[in-house]
Parts: sequence; C-alpha cells; structure tokens
Amino acid sequence: MKNNLRVERAILRVTQLQMAEKIGVSRQTIVAIESEKYVPSTVLAMKIAKVCNKKVEDIFFLENTD
Repeated sequence: MKNNLRVERAILRVTQLQMAEKIGVSRQTIVAIESEKYVPSTVLAMKIAKVCNKKVEDIFFLENTD
C-alpha cells in the first residue's frame, strides 16, 4: 500500500511529532507509515484522514500487487 501522508502533512505544515500527537500515536509510527514500512489499521487510517480533512482513499491507495 502506498500513501502520500508526507505530502498531506506538508500541506498542513505540521511536523511528524505534531501529526502523531493529533492522532494519538508515536512519532515513530508516522515515520513508519510515511516510509511505507507500516500499514495502518483502518481506525488509524481514518484518524489520519480526519486530521488531514481528506478521505482515506485520498491518502492511502493500493498498488497493483496488493
């Protein structure tokens, strides 16, 4: 699964730590999601989308191999 969380976070002008605090996770979780080493749960993906004021599918999307 791919994501554009880094781009959305830049648009909001928030740091990884600020994003993590808004969602209730560690900064390392945001790092892992952005580097595509961790696929968030549905609940976490929905929280991220809500903070970004976007739909989940605007931030996370499947690859052909998924």
